[in-house]
Amino acid sequence: MGWNFSDDVPIYIQIMNHIKIMIISGIYKAGDKLPSIREIASDAGVNPNTVQKALQELERCGLIFSQRSVGKYITEDSQMIKSMKNNIAQSFVNDFFEKMSSIGFNKEETFNIIQSIIEGRS
Repeated sequence: MGWNFSDDVPIYIQIMNHIKIMIISGIYKAGDKLPSIREIASDAGVNPNTVQKALQELERCGLIFSQRSVGKYITEDSQMIKSMKNNIAQSFVNDFFEKMSSIGFNKEETFNIIQSIIEGRS
């Protein structure tokens, strides 16, 4: 998954979100060891301090944990990961409905469009 940063959100938050997506999509699994800060920074093309800040925030919220002198790991709490996945999905759906509303579709019309696409009637 590539690193594409936008100017409207701080980079450390974008790194946090990127890692969250990698976790909920199964690229990083519960209990997996994360690459080192330097590896992530090199891959993303950012300063290691920026990655460190992102990982500190992920650790603060319990999504990752450190093992002294060994590295950082993804939480083994699969319920936390599932809950995060559902929250992110809800956010994506809400954003989609807001965008559809901004171009003049109400929820029912939007749902009908979704249903026709699912049924192959686009």
